[in-house]
Amino acid sequence: MADISAIFFILLIIGIAFPAMLTAWWLLFPSLIARAHSRVEKTPWQTFWLGLILVIAVTIPIVILLALPFGPAKFIGWILLGAALAISTIGSAGIAAHLGARLAKHSNMTPLNGFIRGAVILELAAFFPLIGWLFVWIPIILISFGATGFALLNWSPREKTQPSANPLPTQA
Repeated sequence: MADISAIFFILLIIGIAFPAMLTAWWLLFPSLIARAHSRVEKTPWQTFWLGLILVIAVTIPIVILLALPFGPAKFIGWILLGAALAISTIGSAGIAAHLGARLAKHSNMTPLNGFIRGAVILELAAFFPLIGWLFVWIPIILISFGATGFALLNWSPREKTQPSANPLPTQA
């Protein structure tokens, strides 16, 4: 019985801590999260593909380090894995900001309220057995890595220019 209670409370703490961590990122680094949010909103497929490239680039050295029969190499591999997942939460906060902005558009709520609800929706969708694990969690990880990469490199999506009706400048 104690094991079941321990597992339940660990999952409960993680369930509360994840939206709180994303909210902390959003409040501490608003411009970084805004860049990740704009990438998720405007170029989701480019973000997905960059995330796939980054995940592959990070996974190869981690797997090599964890496979080596040398203690410090395994330690460095675990540190690299933890750091990669921690940094990818910047992109997750961008995804939560995107979900929160879409929620706020349909109701009258504050941006903070929308962001927290977006983070909770993101978390609960990923917890859904099998469908959430395969079709939500994996793409969200890839998109969050891509959004983090774009946000840290400060690569903003290009603004689409609208063709004007009068191509010639007018003189006043």
